Amino acid sequence: MLEKANPRPDLLLLLSLLLVILLFPLLGHGDFGPFLLGALMFVPVVTATFRLAQTRGRAWLRNLLMTAVLVVSAASVLAPSRSLIGTKWLLLTLFFGGTVARLFSYLRNASVVDRAHLYTAASMYLLLGMVWFALYNAIDTLSPGTIRFTDAASADHQSELLYFSLITLATVGYGDVVPVNGEVRILAAMEGITGVLYVAITVAILVSAYKAPRKPT
Repeated sequence: MLEKANPRPDLLLLLSLLLVILLFPLLGHGDFGPFLLGALMFVPVVTATFRLAQTRGRAWLRNLLMTAVLVVSAASVLAPSRSLIGTKWLLLTLFFGGTVARLFSYLRNASVVDRAHLYTAASMYLLLGMVWFALYNAIDTLSPGTIRFTDAASADHQSELLYFSLITLATVGYGDVVPVNGEVRILAAMEGITGVLYVAITVAILVSAYKAPRKPT
């Protein structure tokens, strides 16, 4: 069971995710691009850990995973290698996925909907995009060529994969980033299905928990 959180950590998590999504394409250029992107990815990891600290559960496991993410991310920036970078993205996949699972329990157990629940619902949707974004990056790093990019985007795979993940989650496709491997195509299809089901299930949960304020008699 998760404790009821105040709105501030939920809002902070939502804003950090929006910050990553909006700034990610702008920071991927120049000699310092990898360092800036690496630092930027720390932001939602730290805010998500802060949000999950409001819950009851296996804090040691949560903190261990966050520490592993930060250490491997820093190592992949200072000494980049395919194995380190791929491991970083796999750890981020696990971290964001675990965060979604915990926050979904918070929504599911809600008896009354308040601002914290609304912020959490929006954050979870963006976190789902981050889960697949990290997974696509791991696949693209460890198995190059399984995802085809346009020539213009070939030098900035990470930003293109973030874009691809978000439009796939929203079930919008433009065909400029295409998975060519059968397994990756199924993952993309599962992301689209998850996006549709998430909206339907979350709206049902929020509506069932919503209680209109009583009118004075």
